[in-house]
Amino acid sequence: MASPSPAVSAPPFLLAIGESFARLLAPHGEVVLHDVATDRIQAIWNPVSGRVIGDPSLLSELDLDAGDVFGPYPKSLADGRALSSVSAVIRDDGGKAVTVLCVNVDRSAFETAARMLAAFAAPVVAQPSALFERDWVEGLNDLVAAYVRESGTAIERFSREDRLEVLGRMDAAGVFGRRQATQTVARTLAISRSGLYALLADLRKETP
Repeated sequence: MASPSPAVSAPPFLLAIGESFARLLAPHGEVVLHDVATDRIQAIWNPVSGRVIGDPSLLSELDLDAGDVFGPYPKSLADGRALSSVSAVIRDDGGKAVTVLCVNVDRSAFETAARMLAAFAAPVVAQPSALFERDWVEGLNDLVAAYVRESGTAIERFSREDRLEVLGRMDAAGVFGRRQATQTVARTLAISRSGLYALLADLRKETP
């Protein structure tokens, strides 16, 4: 059987769209233009699948009458790598499907990055009390950083209620029994010492 002939050239505007997606997603994204009439690949960029122009498109996988955009849906390469794919059906003025634009993104690099980030986000062992005793300022910073992560609020945007909550935790941890504690705490919370004293007074009133 003769080798399949390459499909007819795709319209220039589709070639421009395909190349722009390919540049954006390189080297992880494969972009493919499929000719519906011949069921062959018209153009392909970043061919992570190893396919070439003229290869079968296998468009029977998609019900082209069911919609214009499909996905994201999962696909797999022969080497086991997972892809996320989106397909868009390009139609003529009469609504007939002419070209299918597919974008296949190799998820392996992103999944590796996600595992690394998850490892960094894993719970850490609590700081030993002896270490806190030696460097209470570090423990103070850890306490404030924990509240920032918990509340999703940066220190400079703390409300009065945020500051009172943090000061309550500091008080429970014995921070204010340290020398120069008020100066350090005020600097950490980006407030004046007089502002800190006013908050502490309010905290004492609210604490039974």
